[in-house]
Amino acid sequence: MQANKATVLTDLVLEIFRLNGRLIATGDALVAKIGLTSARWQVVGAVGLQREPAPVARIADVMGLTRQSVQRIVDALEKAEIVEFRPNPHHKRAKLVALTPRGRALNNAAMRLQRPWAEALAAGIDRSALQNALDVLAELRARLEKTIEPGDRP
Repeated sequence: MQANKATVLTDLVLEIFRLNGRLIATGDALVAKIGLTSARWQVVGAVGLQREPAPVARIADVMGLTRQSVQRIVDALEKAEIVEFRPNPHHKRAKLVALTPRGRALNNAAMRLQRPWAEALAAGIDRSALQNALDVLAELRARLEKTIEPGDRP
């Protein structure tokens, strides 16, 4: 008998949880040699993806993280001179976060390590299968985001 969609979705969610754990462990190992953890790399990468310096709340939203966890990491990165705070003309207390030259160098180094890792991991998997997986995960995330009111976000 074939499982219903809710059962398959539950199995998918459980697999995503297991995958997330492996990605964090692998990310930690991958960037340890350049002095980052996967959590710090995630925030450095998110800051690097912004076209201009951004407040912590935007960085957290883009990455699906809580503002408090990003703030804690950004504070540590600032002490390590990987990011810097800049004045925000739109909000006195919500400073903007930007990569320092050291932060840009670390982000570039992490991406140089990530590229061959991603190519090896994707080897043997059809590109269309990867695209389909991405599309399904993006749709599930979008549906979940619609169920949370903006003021209810952590």
